[in-house]
Amino acid sequence: MNLVLWKNYLGIFIYGFPLCSFELLNTGIQRKANNVNFLFFKVPFWFTFRSPDQISMEAIKHAVKALRKRHLLEEGAHAPAIIALSKPFVSQGSEWKEKAENLELELQQCYKAQARLSEQLVVEVAECRTLKALVQQKEALITDLQSGITQTRDECSRLKDILEEKTKALNLALSENQARTQLEEMTLKAKKAEAENKMLIDRWMLQKMQDAERLNEANAIYEDMMNQLKASGIEQLAWQQVGGVVRRFEAGAENFVESTVPTACKNKLNAHEGGCGSILFEHNSDKLITGGQDHTVKIWDTKTGILSHTLYGCLGSVLDLAVTHDNRSIIAASSSNNLYMWDVASGQVRHTLTGHVDKVCAVDVSKVSSRHAVSAAYDLTIKAWDIQKGYCVNTITFHSNCNALCFRMDGKTICSGHIDGNLRIWDLQTGKLLSEVAAHSHAITSICLSQSGNIVLTGGRDNLHNLFDTRSLEVCGTLRANGNRVASNWSRSCISTDDNYVAAGSADGSISIWSRFRTDIVCTLREHTAPVLSCSWSELGKPLASADKNGSVCIWT
Repeated sequence: MNLVLWKNYLGIFIYGFPLCSFELLNTGIQRKANNVNFLFFKVPFWFTFRSPDQISMEAIKHAVKALRKRHLLEEGAHAPAIIALSKPFVSQGSEWKEKAENLELELQQCYKAQARLSEQLVVEVAECRTLKALVQQKEALITDLQSGITQTRDECSRLKDILEEKTKALNLALSENQARTQLEEMTLKAKKAEAENKMLIDRWMLQKMQDAERLNEANAIYEDMMNQLKASGIEQLAWQQVGGVVRRFEAGAENFVESTVPTACKNKLNAHEGGCGSILFEHNSDKLITGGQDHTVKIWDTKTGILSHTLYGCLGSVLDLAVTHDNRSIIAASSSNNLYMWDVASGQVRHTLTGHVDKVCAVDVSKVSSRHAVSAAYDLTIKAWDIQKGYCVNTITFHSNCNALCFRMDGKTICSGHIDGNLRIWDLQTGKLLSEVAAHSHAITSICLSQSGNIVLTGGRDNLHNLFDTRSLEVCGTLRANGNRVASNWSRSCISTDDNYVAAGSADGSISIWSRFRTDIVCTLREHTAPVLSCSWSELGKPLASADKNGSVCIWT
């Protein structure tokens, strides 16, 4: 076999192991000899025609491949030992790997926390910047306000100084004005007191002269009667006769009527529902006028107890009544703040007198003329009226409310009783206060002028009934009785036609009758079951009428 053919079948051995063998392409035979494997490859047809260098390079390449394969086999043979030696490092590596994973997980969590904190930090930084800007604005505003406050304080200080100066000047002016006013008032009071003093002295001297003449006449009559009547039991009759003479002289013999002391109830009338607060006899008549809580005024025949007329039109409770001296008109004071005037013949309301702003509690008509009337209300006023035309002609304002009033005999002056307990005399035309006296310790509830006009009877909440001389306002007598208590602020007492007796109702329903001269109780009448509010004596001398809180009216003879 030549050299070329030998190379084709050459086996290259490295470290005693066969790597490969060549064989011809046309044989394709694998042989085994001497337990050595020969690998025969088919050689391309053109292989025979390569150069020796190419064949050498090809053989080297195959040898390198065989070396690599051997190295791989050796590595496979030593793999168990390498694995055995590397087990400790593998287990440590797994622990380190687990720790690394844990640390990586913690690192991721830290990154997340850091991201959240970064976001919060960004938000807080933004908020901080916003708050800082607001603080700067507030500080600027505070600075402006402080400067404004400083300016305002300065202005206030300046105005305070000016105000103090003005106040001092005003106080000085007020003091001077007050001193001047007081001086003028004191001067006027002194002049007025001097004039009043002079007038009172003149009146007192005149009155003393008249009293002396009357006393002389009375003493003469008394001496004649005492000579005729020796028995001591006739002495009281002599005093009554003397008093009657004096009263006849004051009132005129043709007008004098002697009153009798009532002892029994002749008629008891159910006059008004809700109460009867005011009663009044017509002049020189036994017809009785009553006014009550049922807003009506009624006229009664006291002889028969029959109702004669009923007057409607009043819008409130009737608190007081007055009748003109010709008995043609009746005026009622009402709680509706008005006065109502009726024509008795027609029964129609002639005038509604308005002007008061509170309840009207007292009314009276002039004893000289049927044209003039006067009223008092709880609005601190007393008003004079022209009742023919139906309007107010004068208003007197005072600090104390008036509960009762009446005209004096001259028709120009009036007496008024007030809740402060004082009795006052007024000039109705000028509205001036002429005189004043402390009549009672509590409110005055009633005023009644005697027929002669020289005596005025006052009743008060102190349960006293005082008699005053209208010319000097001196107390002529004080009447009181155990158990006799004034029932209301408008309880009306009365004096008899001959000025000898006084009648007053009580809260216990009784009526006390006093003798004016002896100032003791003559009798006590009992028929009412409710507090007696009003009493009235007929100008004919009898009967006596009384009204109570239940609306009953009793006629006494």
